Parts: sequence; structure tokens; C-alpha cells
Amino acid sequence: MTTLIVLGVIAVALVGFVIGIYNRLIAARNRYKNAFAQIDVQLTRRYDLIPNLVEVARKYMAHEKDTLEAVIQARNGAVSQLKKTAADPTDPDAVAKLNQAEQGLSGALGRLFALSEAYPDLKANQNMMQLTEELTSTENKVAFARQAYNDSVMSYNILRESFPNNLVAGTFNFQPAQLLEIEDEAKREAVKVDFG
Repeated sequence: MTTLIVLGVIAVALVGFVIGIYNRLIAARNRYKNAFAQIDVQLTRRYDLIPNLVEVARKYMAHEKDTLEAVIQARNGAVSQLKKTAADPTDPDAVAKLNQAEQGLSGALGRLFALSEAYPDLKANQNMMQLTEELTSTENKVAFARQAYNDSVMSYNILRESFPNNLVAGTFNFQPAQLLEIEDEAKREAVKVDFG
């Protein structure tokens, strides 16, 4: 009888232990999903600024139609991928594709700003200066939100991979989370614009 009681206590303790690990994994996953929601807000703001920026530039850069179209195309691709990723930020493939879309957009914006240096009237345009200032500010907010997200992802992944948590994570199919990062070192910096 005492053996049965001891086994019962051990079973209850083991179930309680598993439930505790499961709940910590759920909390960590929800933290990184919330952190992604903050990135979503900032990237949406960034994407909303870009058409206005291109429209102002279009008036001055009529000969640079290909560059302007490339920016809009990259922006639309990034918007589309952000929507897919926001639907399930736990999907590592979607986050990786968002990384790629962001790299493409950053490259297109970089080319636009490099070309705009050749247009003094554009650089002096008040709307352009205001939009680039807002875009730069938004880029900084994106960088901070990305860092918070990556910190949350790292905490989740460490929790998920630690023993004995990895046993519970494997049993309940907790997948690894993907960092949101920019591969190219040159693109890690926020877009720098000097119209002054």
C-alpha cells in the first residue's frame, strides 16, 4: 500500500513537473509572438511611408523610373511577406522569407537614396526631408523592435533546448523560433540620409 502511495506521489510530481515546463514554453512562445507584433507595427509604418517617398522622388527623378519601380516592387513584396509572417510568427520559413524581403527592400531604398544625391532640388524638398526623417526614425524603431524580438526568440530557444525541457518540447512539438536578422553586414545599419 505504501509503495502504491509513493508511486502515486511520484506520478503526480512528474505530471506537475511536465505541466510546469509546458507552461513556461507556452509563455516564452507567446512573448516572442508579442515581440513580433511590435515589429509588425513598425514595419507597417515603414511600408506606409515608402510610397509617399517614391511619389515625391518621382517628380524630380523622372529618368530613374526603374529604380523607383524597384523600390515599390520590393516594398510590395515585403508587405506581402510581413502579412504571411504575422499570421504565424512561429513559422521559421516565413521569418526567413521576411528576412530576405527586408534585405531586398533595404537594398532598393539604398539605391534610391544614393541616386537622390544627384538631385539637389529633391534633397532640398521639404516633403522629402520630412519623409526621410520619419523613415530614419522608423528604421531605428524597427531595429529596437527586432532586437527585442530576437532576445525573446533566443530565450525561447534556450528554454526549448535545455534538458529536460527539450523532452517536453519534443513531445508537444514546440518548434525552434527563427531570428529576424539581416545577413549582409552593410545592411545592418539603418538607412542614413543627409539632406542638410
